Amino acid sequence: MTQKLWLKKLKLKYNSKVLDIVQFGSSVLEGKVPNDLDIAVLFDKVSLKEQLEHSQQIKRQLEEHIEIPIHITPFDMYSLFDTSNFARESILFLGKSIIHGVDFVKSFGLIPKVQIYYSLDRLEKKDKIRFNYMLSGRGGVYGLLRKYKGNLLKPGLIEVNPEDEYIFIDSIKKFNIDYNIKKVLSIQN
Repeated sequence: MTQKLWLKKLKLKYNSKVLDIVQFGSSVLEGKVPNDLDIAVLFDKVSLKEQLEHSQQIKRQLEEHIEIPIHITPFDMYSLFDTSNFARESILFLGKSIIHGVDFVKSFGLIPKVQIYYSLDRLEKKDKIRFNYMLSGRGGVYGLLRKYKGNLLKPGLIEVNPEDEYIFIDSIKKFNIDYNIKKVLSIQN
């Protein structure tokens, strides 16, 4: 299963200058079927030529474990955080460390979350009740919050893991209500 590659505890061989190998993009999203696997290899002070060579070695090792194409990109810390890096947000909010088996940003002491603000004002009472059952569950059936380890922070605001964002958004859209999304990095205790 490619979507949980970071949980496989692969025995990859890589250069000591590799800080992390991160799976990101659609392949980490719950409820999505990826067309390819996006991998970022983060290096510490290595020439671009060496980054490319070592990344290709890692790619060949990963190809032994998955069936879909791999898109692998090397980064150093500067290029990872550069504003022109279009993959930056996905790596930071969705990235899963293949080496450590956790969210990539946890190595920085951060926890990625998605906050979804919603309003039930335009719904009829019966639809408000259905919406709350969807979130909290009913009759022994788990709701989305418990199933995907989300939190109701206050009425109209839920916080979920980034990989589960689309499951919640797809469910909210069925009620035709207004919502806004905010991505946050909180400091790990």
